[in-house]
Amino acid sequence: MHGMPDYGLTDEQKMMRESVLGLLQRVLPDEKVQQLDEAGEFPHEAYRTLAAEGWMALPFEEKYGGMNASYADLAIFIETIAYHWSGISSAYLTTVTLGGGHIKLYGNDEQKVEFIPRIISGEIKTAFSLTEPGAGSDAAAIQTRAERRGNEWVINGSKVYTTGAHVADYLVVATKTDPSAGHRGMTQFIVDTKQEGLTIRPLRQLGRRSVHTNEVFFQDVVVPARHMLGEENKGWHNLMLGLNLERLIIAATHCGNCQRIIDYVKGYALERKQFGQPITKFQAIAHKMADMQIMAEQARLITYKVAQMMDDGLRPVQETAMAKVIATENNVRIADHGMQIMGGAGYMMDHAMQMHYRDCRIGPIGGGSNEIQRTVIAKTMGL
Repeated sequence: MHGMPDYGLTDEQKMMRESVLGLLQRVLPDEKVQQLDEAGEFPHEAYRTLAAEGWMALPFEEKYGGMNASYADLAIFIETIAYHWSGISSAYLTTVTLGGGHIKLYGNDEQKVEFIPRIISGEIKTAFSLTEPGAGSDAAAIQTRAERRGNEWVINGSKVYTTGAHVADYLVVATKTDPSAGHRGMTQFIVDTKQEGLTIRPLRQLGRRSVHTNEVFFQDVVVPARHMLGEENKGWHNLMLGLNLERLIIAATHCGNCQRIIDYVKGYALERKQFGQPITKFQAIAHKMADMQIMAEQARLITYKVAQMMDDGLRPVQETAMAKVIATENNVRIADHGMQIMGGAGYMMDHAMQMHYRDCRIGPIGGGSNEIQRTVIAKTMGL
C-alpha cells in the first residue's frame, strides 16, 4: 500500500494514480527493476505499455491526439510513476516533457503534426541536448554551431550529459546560430539521430542507470530548415518558457521518490528487531521516520501549489525554483535517513535502498543546479 495522500485529488486523479500503479506493478515488478538497474537497460516494455495505455498523451493538445491534461494532473501522474521507480519516470519525462515538451511549446503546426502523434503512440522517443563540456549552468556559453546552407542547416560541436540520447529517435538540440550575440544568438533544432555525422556515446554514472546520460558529437550534421524550432536566434527565450515546467516535473519526480523510500524503509523497520522489539519502537528511529514524512509532505505541498499556479495561468518563477530545491534536497536527506535506518542491509546491493540513494543524488545537480535555483530566487527577491 502506497503512502501518497489522496487529500485534494479529484476522483479522476485518484483513479489515474491507482490505474498507473497497477499497470507498472504488472510490467515492472521489483525484480525486473533490479535487473534493469544492474544491466543499465532502458525499460522498453514498460515504456511501450505506458504508450499503449495512452499515458504519453497527457500533456499534449487534443488537436494532435493529446489529453490536454492540467499541470496538476501531470504532476500527480509523474509523482506516481516516480513512486514506482525513478527509472520509468525518467524514461517518460525525457521524451514527453523535455524533447516533446519543447516541440509542444514552440514548434509550429507542421512540426507538431509530424512529431506529437508519433510521441503519443510510442513510435518515437526524443531527448533534449543542451549541456556542453564548457557550458553547464552558463547555458548561453554553448559552442555547438549551426550554419545555414541554402534550405539546410549544418551542425558542428558536442554535447554532454544528454539523458536518453542512446534510445532517442530525435534530439532537440540547442545551438549557436549567431556566436557574437551571446544568449540572443541561440536556436534549437530537431535532429534525427540516424543522421550521418552524429555520434552518441553512453556514459557510466552513479544512478539513474537505465536512462543514462550520453555524449553527443556533431560533425557536419545536416538538418532541414523545416526542423528549426521557433524563430532563428530566439532559442534563449524559448528555453526560458520551458523552465517552469521542467522544475515542476523534477520536483514531482522527487516527491514520488521521497514517499517510495519512506514506505520501503518503514516496511523494513517494522520487521527488523533489536533488543527484542521492532526498531521503530526506538525513538531515534521513529523520529527519523517522522522527519522523513515531514520532508516528503513539505516537498509535495509546494509542488502541488506550483502546479495549481501554472493551471491558473501564472508564471511562478520563484515558486518553481523553490519547489525544485525543496523536493530534490529533501529527497537526498530522506535517502540518507533511510540508509542509516536500514544500516548494513541498506548498503547491500540486494536491497533497493542503495538504488534509491544513488538515483536521487542527481536531483540537486540536474535541470539547473540548486545553486542556480537559489540565484533565481534571490533575483526575484530583488537582490
